[in-house]
Amino acid sequence: MTRTPPTIGLVSLGCPKALVDSERILTQLRAEGYRFAGDYEGADLVIVNTCGFLDSAKEESLAAIGEAVSRNGRVIVTGCFGKETDRIRAAHPSVLAVTGPQQYEEVIGAVHEAIPPEHDPKFDLLPPQGLKLTPKHYAYLKISEGCNNRCSFCIIPSLRGDLVSRPAASVIYEAERLVKAGVKEILVISQDTSAYGVDVKYAASKFRGREVRARFGDLTRELGELGAWIRLHYVYPYPHVDEVIPLMAEGKILPYLDIPFQHASPRVLKQMRRPANQEKVLARLADWRRTCPDLAVRSSFIVGFPGESEEDFDFLLEWLKAARLERVGCFKYEAVAGARANELPNHVPEEVKEERWHRLMQTQQGISADVLRGKIGREIEVLIDEIDEEAGEAIARSPWDAPEIDGNVYIPLEPGMAPGDKRLVRITEAEEYDLLGEVL
Repeated sequence: MTRTPPTIGLVSLGCPKALVDSERILTQLRAEGYRFAGDYEGADLVIVNTCGFLDSAKEESLAAIGEAVSRNGRVIVTGCFGKETDRIRAAHPSVLAVTGPQQYEEVIGAVHEAIPPEHDPKFDLLPPQGLKLTPKHYAYLKISEGCNNRCSFCIIPSLRGDLVSRPAASVIYEAERLVKAGVKEILVISQDTSAYGVDVKYAASKFRGREVRARFGDLTRELGELGAWIRLHYVYPYPHVDEVIPLMAEGKILPYLDIPFQHASPRVLKQMRRPANQEKVLARLADWRRTCPDLAVRSSFIVGFPGESEEDFDFLLEWLKAARLERVGCFKYEAVAGARANELPNHVPEEVKEERWHRLMQTQQGISADVLRGKIGREIEVLIDEIDEEAGEAIARSPWDAPEIDGNVYIPLEPGMAPGDKRLVRITEAEEYDLLGEVL
C-alpha cells in the first residue's frame, strides 16, 4: 500500500537571515520524511515565519497568518514576531502553536504534535546542502546569530539575543557543500558579520585537519578559496575590515561591502548609538578604493530619525556626495515597539520624512548614474539570474550587485543560456541603476 507523506506549506517573511531559518526548518522536516506544498490547499498545515522588526512588518505578519488560517486552517507561527504570542493569539486564536526566533526544535515539535512523522527511507531523501528557498545558483550563509550592538532604533538583540558565532569549520563545511551542489554565489550574512567570533574569543576549530579561527578575516580568506563568488553583507566598519580589502583586489572574494551606515550627522548617529566619526569613514573609503579600485559599497540610511534637523539632513546629503557610494537604500524612520528611540524628543512629521526620502533618493540616483557611466566599455563577468524569452534577454548581475536589492545587467539572450551561467560581457550602456552589455 502506497502511503502519502505528510505535507507542509511555508510562508517566509522578512530578511535573508529569516530565510535561512526557514531553510533550516525545511531541511529538518524533509529529513524526517515530510513533503512540501506550493499552495495552501495542498498542505496538511502551514508554517508562517514572521518578521517583527517594524510595526509595518508586524502588520504584514498578522495579515499573512490570517491568510494562512482562512485558506488552510492549521497554522504554526514562528520567527521574530513570535515573541508577541498574546497579540498573535488575540488576532488569530486558532493557530496551533507560536514560537520565537531560532526556536527550531519547538517548531519541529509543534509539527510533530499536529502531524506525526512517518519514517520511510523511500521518502527521507535530503540533498547534502539542505533545502534552499533561493535559486539553485546562489545561497545565503549565516555565520552567527544575535547582536551585541544596542542601536536605539533596533530591537534585534531583544528578539534574537546577543552574538553567538558558529564554529569556523562548521561554516566552511556548509559553504563547501553548497559549492559542490552547484551554488555559484554565497552571500555571507548575520546581524553583525564583522563581529564574527568576538563572543568565542576567536576560538579555532578543525577544518580538514587544520585549525581555523572564528575570526572575520580568517573565515573570509577560507571562503575565498572555494571558487564561488563570495559576497559580504551587514559588515560594520571595524578596523579589522581593512584585512579583507586585499582579498577583493586579488579576486578571492567579490569587491563588495554592505555596510549599514544609517546616517552621517554626528549628532544623529550619537542619538542612534552608532559610531559617529564620518570623516574617518570617508578616509577609509578612499584607502579601500586605492587598494581595490573595483570596490562597490552598498549602504542603507534612515531619514526622519527623532530630532533630525534640516541641518543634519543636509549634512547627510553632502556626505553622500563625498562618499559616492555605489548602492544605497533609504528608509523613513518608523517607531518600533520596545526601541529606545521612541523615547527621544522632537519626532519628525511624516510629510517631512517623505520629502527627505525623495531628496536623498534623487541625490543618490545622480551619484549612481555617474558611477555606472564609468563602467561603460568595461569587460566583466556576470552571473545570470533569469531568462526573459519574450524580451529576448538574460537578466544578470555584476560582482557589484547583490540579488533583489541592487541593479542588474541586461544582455542579449543566446541559445543555451540558463540561470546560474556566467558570461564575460562588455558594458555598452548605463542607466540610473542598471547596466546593459554584450556577450564576448
